[in-house]
Amino acid sequence: MLRLSKKTWLALEAVVDVAINARPDPVQSKEITKRQGIPQRYLEQVMQQLVHAGILKGVRGPRGGYRLARERRRITVGEVVRVVGAMESSDDPVTSGPSDLGERVIAPLWEEVQKDLMERLEKITVDDLCRRAETAGVGSDSPTADFTI
Repeated sequence: MLRLSKKTWLALEAVVDVAINARPDPVQSKEITKRQGIPQRYLEQVMQQLVHAGILKGVRGPRGGYRLARERRRITVGEVVRVVGAMESSDDPVTSGPSDLGERVIAPLWEEVQKDLMERLEKITVDDLCRRAETAGVGSDSPTADFTI
């Protein structure tokens, strides 16, 4: 069964948390770890990669933290998955099968399935996830802002 890696899961939670809790001050990583139960050791590494990819914007200083770098509707789940996937690519021990069957049948099938999945994830935005969170009653009670310029 296809599964999300722990880092991908945590990255998606963190990005949606920033989107839901956006306000005049940036969202601090310690707030995210407290709300989502995300281990700090995973969070900072992932957050920096999301900043580097232009998904989040890091704000320095005593009230520093993270904001969305773009509007929620312009950030896709696929982008987040790709960023984390690039971080984890060295952890993937299986790159091809040891046999002709694996190489010619299983690998092409798996690539096709991954391509289909990524196409679907590119159509789901952070805004979609925020609306799902609102429907599920998960989120912030304070007024939110999409992102800042």
